[in-house]
Amino acid sequence: METETLAPDHRLPRRSLLFHQISVLLLTFSAYTSFHASRKPPSIVKSVLSPSSSAAAAINGGWAPFAGPRGPHRLGELDLAFLSSYALAMFASGHLADRADLRRFLALGMLASGAATALFGLAFWWDLHSLAFFLAVQIAGGAAQSIGWPCVVAVVGNWFGKSRERGLIFGIWNSHTSVGNILGSVVASSVLEFGWGWSFVVPGLLIAIVGVIVWAFLVVDPRDLGFEAPASAEVEMSDAGNGAVEGLDGEEIGLLGLEKLPDSGSAEAIGFLEAWRLPGVAPYAFCLFFSKLVAYTFLYWLPFYIRHNGVAGKLVSHKTAGILSTIFDVGGVFGGISAGFISDKISARAITSVLFLLLSIPSLILYRTYGSMSMHLNLGLMLLSGYFVNGPYSLITTAVAADLGTQDMIKGNSRALATVTAIIDGTGSVGAALGPLLTGYISTRGWNSVFFMLIVSISFAIIFLIHLAKSELVSKMSEQK
Repeated sequence: METETLAPDHRLPRRSLLFHQISVLLLTFSAYTSFHASRKPPSIVKSVLSPSSSAAAAINGGWAPFAGPRGPHRLGELDLAFLSSYALAMFASGHLADRADLRRFLALGMLASGAATALFGLAFWWDLHSLAFFLAVQIAGGAAQSIGWPCVVAVVGNWFGKSRERGLIFGIWNSHTSVGNILGSVVASSVLEFGWGWSFVVPGLLIAIVGVIVWAFLVVDPRDLGFEAPASAEVEMSDAGNGAVEGLDGEEIGLLGLEKLPDSGSAEAIGFLEAWRLPGVAPYAFCLFFSKLVAYTFLYWLPFYIRHNGVAGKLVSHKTAGILSTIFDVGGVFGGISAGFISDKISARAITSVLFLLLSIPSLILYRTYGSMSMHLNLGLMLLSGYFVNGPYSLITTAVAADLGTQDMIKGNSRALATVTAIIDGTGSVGAALGPLLTGYISTRGWNSVFFMLIVSISFAIIFLIHLAKSELVSKMSEQK
């Protein structure tokens, strides 16, 4: 009977590697799905905590300190507290992830996130109305959530190298963002009728349970099981700077056997400022700032928008608004996969991102103008908006970050992926914090102003990538001559 533990100079069965690669994909997918599911409750309960219509306020007076005219402002401040904490802590988390035990670090972040999410919901039964309490919980939750992204990208990077299908693989895997949003919306909306506290407690328990599973079963590096890289990978690896990357190295690793990597000693992780100076990091980071601003505005405010703007002249319930908002994330799933697939085929990440960003502008205009006319138009245009808005966001946070974190410029310093990923996603998260905050204030002046802000943000995102897209285009044209 074959066993999985063999001598270092023997090749392990291919089916064994395939099993472990699939396991890693499923575990990291589940981990980040639960992260996003636990972020969704605030958007679902917004219209319960702060009913804006007089009729709704008469039935449900809201929840102090979010009831009343300043309710939307304070809800925006809650979003800012969470997302700014997330953004600032992301830089530190990426730095630590390149130095820590990824399995334990990731599981710790999940357990802490579950505790913070559940604690917010317990305020319902404890009858707490202190703004300071809610702000403190959101800050703690944001810091805990920042641990997730650098860890899961680094772990997947250890098992999947520079394959030609990296964009597609990451596009499919990155659907955990939208799947998590959908799951969080459905779960939080389903239990909302029993009290808004349940909308936080249940997702909090979910991420904690998945965290325990990650702690017990996740293997962060194929070398921990004695796998070895094939000769073809070693040649490419030597071009990338020798040694294995604590993330994505230069290996061509597919769903095939690996040979054991030589123990080259511990490589020091790349410095924070050094990572910022890597080619392409700053433009993509600032592009993601504005792209994520738009995506997270929808993440945190779309159910509120649907609830208070209605469809076909009728207002929908809190539960229905939450469930309808998942269509935006369904579009995001297909958008992320499509962006990864297209960028692989044309070998041009910047051109693909700019194309999706350009098309997202008319899709948002159409959704705002015609989305409330009928349910079919609402769903169709919401799907289209999610497709184009989330496409470049997904591509930049995964395949682009992986490309930049494993480029040839990092010769001799292999532990860079989590740091580069944290810089890009952390900068994007600053924009994610700003968008929902601005929406809380601007929405009181009318939703046309909010959509104008989103379109301006997309325009800035395009500007930051224009130079890179132009360079890719010139390169493609020169290749055809």
